[in-house]
Amino acid sequence: QEQLVESGGGLVQAGGSLRVSCAASGLTFTLYNLAWYRQTPGEQRELVAGITKDGVTNYADSVRGRFIISRDNDKNTVALQMNSLKPEDTAVYYCYARFAFGRQLTYWGQGTQVTVSS
Repeated sequence: QEQLVESGGGLVQAGGSLRVSCAASGLTFTLYNLAWYRQTPGEQRELVAGITKDGVTNYADSVRGRFIISRDNDKNTVALQMNSLKPEDTAVYYCYARFAFGRQLTYWGQGTQVTVSS
């Protein structure tokens, strides 16, 4: 059974750093593009950062230069290193996987809360 499980969320002060990670199981990890999304109450889920199966990355303008997405194909994990955190980064962060070759196979993790205090 395919599963994405996030970990590493928590409470941090503004200006601090936090790393969230996502472990995948039940899928051929190297065939998936991966991403981190976030969502606050009453808002739509937004893309934070993505990384293709080949390691090409992209970032939302609001986090570029502060966040780094990475993947470890040996451990089937994708991580998001968040630096210089701001209160507006407070959200539930979700891991996302999408099959890279035509078939519409997508998976979401359950989310992990990140709270940045001012």
